[in-house]
Amino acid sequence: MNQFAYNEQQLAVLHKLLQLVERLYAETAGFIDNGDNQQHWYNRGYANGIIRQLTDYGYRDYVEANTVPDADDVIAGHEFWAWGKAYHHGMETGMKETTDVIKPAGAHD
Repeated sequence: MNQFAYNEQQLAVLHKLLQLVERLYAETAGFIDNGDNQQHWYNRGYANGIIRQLTDYGYRDYVEANTVPDADDVIAGHEFWAWGKAYHHGMETGMKETTDVIKPAGAHD
């Protein structure tokens, strides 16, 4: 499905979600070098959780056209540290809360 097949409500929510992602990316720039700032790791995970859920929900084209996400292995080697766990918790929360505000592409009310 391409971005032109989305309805107005979907586009509005997608736009807001990706604005949030970009804000969180800006606020957490350099997070990988700061294990002591677990909030940054959580926030980066949250942003990537939004992206993952949108992609899983069928909005890949829109996401790819409007942001440059982190690589899937962005925290490789950090997974078992406290900051890596904060990242994963943020990702899980971002994914869950994304499902609260948007339905899968093609879903009808």
